[in-house]
Amino acid sequence: MAKAETKKGKTAKSKVAEEEIQAEQSKVKTTEESDENLVITIEKKLNALYNLQMIDSSIDKMRIVRGELPLEVEDLEDEIAGLETRIENFIQETEQLKEAIADKENLIVESKSMIKKYEDQQMNVRNNREYDSLTKEIEFQNLEIQLSEKRIKESTFKLQGVQEDIDKSQAYLEERKNDLEIKNSELKDIIAETEKEEVTLLEKSEENRKYIEDRLLTAYTRIRKNARNGLAVVKIERDACGGCFNKIPPQHQLDIRMHKKIIVCEYCGRILVDNAIAETVEQ
Repeated sequence: MAKAETKKGKTAKSKVAEEEIQAEQSKVKTTEESDENLVITIEKKLNALYNLQMIDSSIDKMRIVRGELPLEVEDLEDEIAGLETRIENFIQETEQLKEAIADKENLIVESKSMIKKYEDQQMNVRNNREYDSLTKEIEFQNLEIQLSEKRIKESTFKLQGVQEDIDKSQAYLEERKNDLEIKNSELKDIIAETEKEEVTLLEKSEENRKYIEDRLLTAYTRIRKNARNGLAVVKIERDACGGCFNKIPPQHQLDIRMHKKIIVCEYCGRILVDNAIAETVEQ
């Protein structure tokens, strides 16, 4: 029962891959072909496919490395823009605090002027009622002076804190600008280096494709596109598929080692090769 369910559990993409590859294999099978010629033909195809996979994987790695650096540069640029905006807001806040301090200082000057005026008027009052009224005005102005002095101290203390934040932010901004300059330099170097190597690998990839039939190449391209890691051809590792890591039945492993037909993983649809093919290509 479990085996039946496993067979039914084959993915749609593995079935499509099998149909495409089997259709291609049927082209090379003729009644006149010997078993020996068939083995050589399939083996050459597997070598070409695995070699193509290695070349394409190398290209993928270069593009990944190159793809991360632009993102890092973009993140640094965004961070620098944010720091510059933050510093600008701090500067505006310092201007507002300075204006507030200046206003309070002017208010103190006005209050002192009013006190002097009231004190002079006290010298010429006609009765106690006018004197008491002027005394209250003087007391009020003194309170205004005390309150203004308190506000000046608070604003001065806050101004010092904001200025410290500006100094720290500016120092950090310079660090991030230096980091951005380094990353931009690295990105330019990598682009200059990888572009040449990538062109060479692309040429090798095109050269390898000439040895693979169109339908088989179409299956390879489709599998690579659907696979998350871009692997369409994988070797057997510890009796399992090197792509999805599902166990491969012993009979399938034997068929793969015989090199008489191209076999795909029944779970993920990737083309499977044995260690002999892998070692031949990797050498």
